[in-house]
Amino acid sequence: MKTIGYVEDNDAIRENYAECFTEAGFQVTAFADAESALAAFKAAMPDLLLLDIGLGHQRDAGLQLCLEIRKFNDRVPIIFLTSHDKDYEKISGLRLGADDYITKDADVDYVIVRIETLMRRIQALQNASAVEAPPTAGEPAKELVLDHNTYQAWWQGTLLELSLTQFWILDELQKGAGQLCSHNALMKAANIVVEPNTIVAHVKSIRSSFKKVDADFDNIRTVRGVGYQWLEKSH
Repeated sequence: MKTIGYVEDNDAIRENYAECFTEAGFQVTAFADAESALAAFKAAMPDLLLLDIGLGHQRDAGLQLCLEIRKFNDRVPIIFLTSHDKDYEKISGLRLGADDYITKDADVDYVIVRIETLMRRIQALQNASAVEAPPTAGEPAKELVLDHNTYQAWWQGTLLELSLTQFWILDELQKGAGQLCSHNALMKAANIVVEPNTIVAHVKSIRSSFKKVDADFDNIRTVRGVGYQWLEKSH
């Protein structure tokens, strides 16, 4: 049985969602505050985390919790389930390492489908060991290397900091190098259904990860209002 760690400060909302997730076949451990949740996650990490952003009197406690979790675990899938619906909040959550962002006005069945989809995507990763070097022995050197067994990516030999959703978006972009990838195509590749602005936020995070390795990175072209292209640079 897959486990969910759920952090929500509203008692009624927490109990209702936890009951729905349990009925869907998950084992749910729920927390009302970031401190108790963080202590529990350090002791035993669930298969997936659901975090609210505002906890108690702290408007951004969930964002801080996500940041703290990513310091010691960069693989557990994290979904924000929150009433905060501003674009800058979505972008902040994704940049801090969340894999998905869902607002509470979404139907609970829709939330469960998103959870199940993300869990399917990480199954192979849970059974594989993360490696720091790209699997390119005996192959010509490549700037970008993607490992579909561990869902990891390297740029110029350095491991990129990408969430699983971002890995699949990058994979779709580079597969069609030079071709336009629409927001819908990227959503389909990542098995998510989100607003275009959420795809924009993911791509911004992907670019940021590349630029940490290569300040001159400029291989992802934005076609405003339509989508993105992966451009192979000539040397």
